[in-house]
Amino acid sequence: MPDGSNLGVLPTREAYQVAKEKYLDLVMVSPNAKPPVCRIMDYGRHRYEQEKKDKEARKKQKVTSLKELTVSYKIGEHDFQVRVKRIKEFVEHGDKVKLSVRLRGREEQHSNLAIILLDKFAKEVEEFVVIEKEAKIEGKQIIMILAPKK
Repeated sequence: MPDGSNLGVLPTREAYQVAKEKYLDLVMVSPNAKPPVCRIMDYGRHRYEQEKKDKEARKKQKVTSLKELTVSYKIGEHDFQVRVKRIKEFVEHGDKVKLSVRLRGREEQHSNLAIILLDKFAKEVEEFVVIEKEAKIEGKQIIMILAPKK
């Protein structure tokens, strides 16, 4: 019933007749139960309220995106500070940050300097971030992923 009262076990035809008399719908709630559980309700209104709940749930979901910053291992101090500031902005907004250092040609010999640079970035922003993925060589670049602290 619309008021939530229980009619008990009824034959399908009788339940349908009761719903029809009240200008409501007979909706199967749990088809796998023995006997199947049905409700008498206004199905259009039920769908509308369900969509409203789903919409509210989607609003409350936090969408995190992955922002990427690419630097060279020969980065200057001012550029380093600018990138640190940028990382802080991304993290405060709730985004993850992917730091990558591209190594070209002979620069691959200095991959240890790139790893040291990424560790320096991590140390500089450690109060705001958690290291989700340590600095790791992937092909011709070294990647580190930082996530906001909760």
